Amino acid sequence: MQREPITEIRSRSFALQEHNIDTDQIIPARFLTTTERGALADACFRDWRFDGAGKPTDHPLNAVETETHSVLIAGDNFGCGSSREHAPWALRDFGVRAVITTRAGDIFKANAANNGLVVAEIDAEAHAALLERTGEEVTVSLADMSVTSGNVRAGFTLEPFARTCLIEGHDALGFLLAREDAITRFEQASAA
Repeated sequence: MQREPITEIRSRSFALQEHNIDTDQIIPARFLTTTERGALADACFRDWRFDGAGKPTDHPLNAVETETHSVLIAGDNFGCGSSREHAPWALRDFGVRAVITTRAGDIFKANAANNGLVVAEIDAEAHAALLERTGEEVTVSLADMSVTSGNVRAGFTLEPFARTCLIEGHDALGFLLAREDAITRFEQASAA
C-alpha cells in the first residue's frame, strides 16, 4: 500500500497518562468486522468517549482537536494486549500521527509502522518532561530519530525496515512492489 511518506511530524500534543492501555481499549472488539480503513474515528476509544446510548461523555479525548493536536503522549506499555491491526487504523482515523511513550507492545509497534503511525519509545525522564508540555508543539523526526519540544530532546529507535517503509510511504508489500522492476531484472539475470 502506498501512503504519504513520513520524515517529520510536527504538531501539538495531547496526553493519555494511563499505563497499560491495551488494544481492546483503543478499539473494542465489536468494531473489528470491518476491513476498510478510514471510518474508525468514532470507534477509537469508543467505550471511553461514548456512553451506552452513543452520546459523547466528558472524557478529555472528546475535546481533542486532532487537526492541530496529532501527537499522543501515552503512558507506559501502550498498545499491549491483542494483536488487532485495527488499533493503529482507529488511531490514524481519529487523527493521531505519532504516539510517544516509554514502552509500547511489540505487535502494536509493527502494526503501527505498517499503517503509517509512528511510535517513538523514549526514556522516562524525557517522557515526564513532555507530559509537562502537553498541548505544546512536538516534533518527531525520522531523519535523526528524535523527539523535540522546547528544550526537551530525546532519541528513539525504530526497526530499520519499518523506518524505511515509513520514510518511503509504503507498507511491506508496497516496498516490494516498488522494486518490482529490479526484482524482475535480477530474476532474468539469474536465469541466464
